[in-house]
Amino acid sequence: MVHVGRCFCGEVQFQLSGEPVAMGYCHCSSCRHWSAGPVNAFTLWQPSALTVQRGASHIATFNKTPGSSRKWCTRCGGHLFTDHPAIGLVDVYAALLPTLRFEPTLHVHYQETALRLHDSKPKFKDLPKEMGGSGEVAAA
Repeated sequence: MVHVGRCFCGEVQFQLSGEPVAMGYCHCSSCRHWSAGPVNAFTLWQPSALTVQRGASHIATFNKTPGSSRKWCTRCGGHLFTDHPAIGLVDVYAALLPTLRFEPTLHVHYQETALRLHDSKPKFKDLPKEMGGSGEVAAA
């Protein structure tokens, strides 16, 4: 499957091929602040699945920490995706992929949540072990 996403103004357009490695909700304060929302719906992909089709010269990077490189459009300020080198994946915001059926399977950084969501998905204090976290589940 191929999914096409774009920034807010449309100057930057990208394509994702295949299926995401994981989908879920991030509750960390950095993602909440960056996305200006109470929770961030994420999709994680192999970097090779992502191709910038248009507007690469308008992509800038902000590194708050060495663990993430947040990409955004210099024309409209729209957020695009985040590289996570420690886990070797790229996070593309679910809201930018209109053709992707978002099927979250977990919550990460739930100990920092500002909005308690009531579902049956595991809510990790930080990250699952396979993503470099403790694997501990937070109290619901």
